[in-house]
Amino acid sequence: MSTPILATKLFCPPPRPGAVLRPRLIERLTEGLAAGRKLSLISASAGFGKTTLVSAWVAACERGEPEVRSRELKVRVAWLSLDERDNDVTRFLAYLVAALQTILPGIGAGVLAALESPQQPPIEALLTTLLNEIAPFPHDPSTPLTTSFVLVLDDYHVLDAKPIDASTSVDDVLAFLLEHLPPQMHLVIATREDPLLPLARLRARGQLTELRAVELRFTPGEAAEFLNRTMGLGLSADDVTALEARTEGWIAGLQLAALALQGPLSLQGRADTAGFIESFTGTHHFMMDYLLEEVLQQQTAEVQAFLLGTSLLDRLCGPLCEAVLGNSESHREAAHSASQGITHSPFAHSQAILEYLERANLFIVPLDNERQWYRYHRLFADLLRQRLQQSTADVAAYHLRASRWYEANGYPAEAFQHAVAAKDFERAAVLAEQAWPSMEDTFQTSAWLGWIEQLPADVIGTRPVLCTQAGWSFSNAGGPETSERHLRNAERALAGAADRAEFRSLPSSIALARAYNAQVQGHVADTVKYAELAQQLIPEDDVYRRAQAVIMLEFTHWANGDLEAARRALDDWMNAMRQIGNDVFVIATAFAVADIQRTAGY
Repeated sequence: MSTPILATKLFCPPPRPGAVLRPRLIERLTEGLAAGRKLSLISASAGFGKTTLVSAWVAACERGEPEVRSRELKVRVAWLSLDERDNDVTRFLAYLVAALQTILPGIGAGVLAALESPQQPPIEALLTTLLNEIAPFPHDPSTPLTTSFVLVLDDYHVLDAKPIDASTSVDDVLAFLLEHLPPQMHLVIATREDPLLPLARLRARGQLTELRAVELRFTPGEAAEFLNRTMGLGLSADDVTALEARTEGWIAGLQLAALALQGPLSLQGRADTAGFIESFTGTHHFMMDYLLEEVLQQQTAEVQAFLLGTSLLDRLCGPLCEAVLGNSESHREAAHSASQGITHSPFAHSQAILEYLERANLFIVPLDNERQWYRYHRLFADLLRQRLQQSTADVAAYHLRASRWYEANGYPAEAFQHAVAAKDFERAAVLAEQAWPSMEDTFQTSAWLGWIEQLPADVIGTRPVLCTQAGWSFSNAGGPETSERHLRNAERALAGAADRAEFRSLPSSIALARAYNAQVQGHVADTVKYAELAQQLIPEDDVYRRAQAVIMLEFTHWANGDLEAARRALDDWMNAMRQIGNDVFVIATAFAVADIQRTAGY
């Protein structure tokens, strides 16, 4: 089963209406692309406008604006917004190929097929295949780049340097890509912290463009344009200078300040502006707490309830918000009041509120051109969540409704995470059990282990299916001791219940996992013992699992020098693969048979 692709992760956020133009920064990015550098790194803490800048640059490239056209560039751009689940290398590669396919249809199809194969090739081999497909893309080395394409990785900081039980990280993947990048390809990374890539080497070779906080902060001129043209405040030059100095050009701080100022300016006149700016002091943390109080208090009770209740969502769409908030107390009261003719809400449903929030510039980012999916600015979401936790709302109920919606709509990872957030660990355990087969088939063992690490040990230990799945996962991840602990828990949980239909296959699965563990540890006798036990327990019609036991015996015989027994086992394996139509395994096994026959002197 292939990794499901969430299309909204591949959309470049459209430029904000009325956004401050930043030609000096767009020129820096364009110059790096035209110079043939491999990487553009936009690295700064939250709130410095990294995504906004890159999306504006992408729009300039796609429209062929003067600063791009003057360099004779024709640019295609692929976009990938990252989240924590992309830390799994298999998932990351699937999304990377999907992003490239938005501008190069069909590219990487072989890589995607290999990712779904039970015997996945080494990551370096997959990357080599992908780079070889990219290399023929039109490029004339005797002239400036006439055609080039860019891959943007947004929010790279959400990825860990080394995910659990993985020998290869996403950093390793990108380091390999950068080392062998074709000249017509360019990589852009937007992140809150520097990635573990060979930045020093790229810098020394002149292959790196860097934009950091000192370049990203608004200049006094940009701050004036933002505050007076975009936000319509009409501040004096002195007021702009004072506010720019207070925020140190931090864009999110200026935006929060502008939203807070709109109230005093409209209600009390401009005489209070200087006093407001004068009192606008403190660390960023305290400044944001104060401004959010001011912003939220200017919204209606309905909008405030919507903002707080939906803040726990990483991405928002109308139906999802309806599901999360539809049974909340505030919505029931609003519906009752409306039915009594007490008030009439200007919002018919959640989609209308989302569109209002976008128009009001209330820290919401559209994720597609159809305005169906959105997300909150992450700083805004963090603070809303803090207020939600401090409120009397039933936060767990919100999470459970989100979990059910995600499950019903085919997003198992999101469904699991919201179940955990609700502390409904039994539900989370069921979701993990349901997701394991497809995640194992697509080599997302590391990601799945990250799931169950969030579950209490007593919840896992009482579920024989989950224990067996954990045993297999740790076996696949190279942890035989941990695997055995889970397998023993599975046997204890099975006591007295092994005859139940849903548990009947577990004893054979446990035996097969133990055979794999023994083989990894070099315990030949135990490998034979458990592989033979698995053969006895696995039903005759379960061809694939019986073949797994047979092939383990074959390797054991081969290692012991019993070539004839090894050959017979391989013949059995090939016959089993023919029955299930796996010609790839048949061909691969034929080479092993040939090796045995050559060793035996045939």
